[in-house]
Amino acid sequence: MSSDAALETKYEGCPVIKTLEEIGSRWRMTVIHVLREGELRFNELKRATGANSQTLSRVLDELEEKEYVERRVDEGSPVAVYYSLTTKGEELLSAFDEIYEWGEKWITDEN
Repeated sequence: MSSDAALETKYEGCPVIKTLEEIGSRWRMTVIHVLREGELRFNELKRATGANSQTLSRVLDELEEKEYVERRVDEGSPVAVYYSLTTKGEELLSAFDEIYEWGEKWITDEN
């Protein structure tokens, strides 16, 4: 077995790699990070993330499907759609705190 194949096999089921594959896109991580503030409407999320409507809609659907985000519809007039983190999503926040601290230490405006 080549060293490349051995490394690939070694990290195949790695939880870090699998987690990054599932939530590692810029927009997924941004939405999760913004929702730490609590429940937000679609347009509030759009303003806070800077994502366009199509991208945000796709990302929210993906995060809802993977059970990181839940969607609540208020049928009043006008209809309002709210998004919030599930327990699964909230449990990621401690990892985001660690990333934040690391970024404060190692990522500068010059990078």
